[in-house]
Amino acid sequence: MSRAQAESVIKNIIREIVQECASKGHSLSETLVAFMVKAVVLDPQNEFNVDRTLTKDDVQKLIKYCVERLVDARSPSLDTIKMQVYFDMNYTSRKEFLDEHRRVLEARLTPVTREITDSRARTREELESLYRKIVSYVLLRSGLGSPTDIAVVREATAALQSVFPQTELGTFMSLTKRDKERQLQELTFIVSGIRLFNKECGKGGEGIDDLPGILNEAIPATTQNVDIEIQNSQQSAFRFTALVEHFQALDPPVLPNEIPVQLLKESLINVRQHEAFLRILLNDIIGCAQQVEMLVNQLGARMDQLQQTVQSKTAVPTAQVYPQFISISHLWTCFQDEMVLLSVLSNILASIEPFTRTQRDLFPEEILVPHLEGVVIKSDEQRIHETMGNRVNPDDFMDNPQLQWLFPETTKNYDRLLLQYRGCCGYTIIKHNRLLLPGNPDIGILQYQDKLYVFSSRSAAYEFAAYPDKAIALVAEAAKKSPELIQLLELHQQFAAISPYSQFLRGEGRMIEKPVTKSDSGTQTDTHILEHNIVKNYEWNEWELRRKALKLANLRTRITKSMQTNLSNIRRDNETQVYLLKDQGAQTKRDGQSNVPRPQVFLAGLRGVRGIRTMVKMDLTRSVDEI
Repeated sequence: MSRAQAESVIKNIIREIVQECASKGHSLSETLVAFMVKAVVLDPQNEFNVDRTLTKDDVQKLIKYCVERLVDARSPSLDTIKMQVYFDMNYTSRKEFLDEHRRVLEARLTPVTREITDSRARTREELESLYRKIVSYVLLRSGLGSPTDIAVVREATAALQSVFPQTELGTFMSLTKRDKERQLQELTFIVSGIRLFNKECGKGGEGIDDLPGILNEAIPATTQNVDIEIQNSQQSAFRFTALVEHFQALDPPVLPNEIPVQLLKESLINVRQHEAFLRILLNDIIGCAQQVEMLVNQLGARMDQLQQTVQSKTAVPTAQVYPQFISISHLWTCFQDEMVLLSVLSNILASIEPFTRTQRDLFPEEILVPHLEGVVIKSDEQRIHETMGNRVNPDDFMDNPQLQWLFPETTKNYDRLLLQYRGCCGYTIIKHNRLLLPGNPDIGILQYQDKLYVFSSRSAAYEFAAYPDKAIALVAEAAKKSPELIQLLELHQQFAAISPYSQFLRGEGRMIEKPVTKSDSGTQTDTHILEHNIVKNYEWNEWELRRKALKLANLRTRITKSMQTNLSNIRRDNETQVYLLKDQGAQTKRDGQSNVPRPQVFLAGLRGVRGIRTMVKMDLTRSVDEI
């Protein structure tokens, strides 16, 4: 089956699953269904062979399994996958958020810009209408008030007339379209700067919101909400972890009917994923706060500088004030960008919260509290504190040079390293069947095949390091059974069919840096890595190629002649080849031509004459006068 046929089959399967779920009252996106199809195929319990073509029975079986998982209303695992897909589809970097916002704004302004630049106004009424359109364009682009508010329009018109009076429309009409667009943007910046300065002076500013004040109130409130959500997710994770450890430590294990351990683990994964996403959003919100603080300082300094420039003067050179107005407008645009970014992050924050409701409905307080009696609930910090000082001894692994242990005192940027499994202990995932426990870097970070692993205890580190390849493979097998772990533990390299949601992310607010150990190292490279393929007879000059081509073409019409004498036929063979003579002409101020006699020489005695041993050379060339 070709690649195109395989893609067509997969699309048909996804479309059929979407329709089947819709008939059962579940409206799902194709992205979610595609992820679930890959997850079902990867799960070894479903016994799908990815190396052979799916039969009709396999396709029906695949559709059945996918529909069963997608319509399960009591599955925290499904909620986690939905959360991951939503975050993948809606979250991006700060730069891409703002670029998309500007692109949408430009698309909305395109009709207005086209009306202004394509206008051919001639009459007075047409010119006045064009001027009103320019005022509307300035208001729409700047975002400083509504173009339907009369007070805002009057203020913007007055500011525009001080910079660009209506009498300048004739000059504006003579410009090219690109120059018109450039001048419109410049007018927008200057007019916006004038209005913002007037607002600062208390002489205007109709319809202009106090963005710095709004942001200074909204950012702390949003940060507090995210902090509360993170604390709630952490508390739930601590309780789920304590219950799972308690039930698995019993001998024999006691599994209460109202609390299935498998659902507890799925709920634990759900809240851990929610916490990870919240930390990403919190990191961006903190970045917004830092940016707003910097912008407030810059705006205040720019306003003070402009105030000193203007003071009580009746006239100020435009070369002094226009650049300052433009700078103020740019700073205000940055405030608007922060408002847009904060709004998007708040929407994402509110949208991922419903994906945690299933685990809250499954395990309310009245179910969890009775089983938590006598159970010690430990936080991540407490677990790390308990294992502090219990380090790995690197000398125990001298027989395997591929294993390297990193410690804080010998490694730079130790607390900012990119850890595998998002900092969770890989051995715990294997031993306790997908239980997530945080690793303690103080025990020692294992560097194996350029990847870094942390562990929850010293014994876990030794068990994992004894057979690292086998342990890594077992973690991947565990992720096949719970596909939401692929995204949570960032196992995308082991599952190339499922793309990561955060290739561009820096982690939970941490810069990703490689470990730098304190040791000397050297490197050597080959002198010539690539082979040299130099064509000696290559010629770049077209005329030289033409000359060679003509030479070869002329040789096709030439023949080779040879001659010999009776006495020299045994000595050697002589060959010669000549070109035919060609006529050449030159043209100057006077036309003229000349011809010289052809030299002719006769050699007598070549074959020898009896009694004469010398050769006689006779010149038979005719005189010039005879011609």
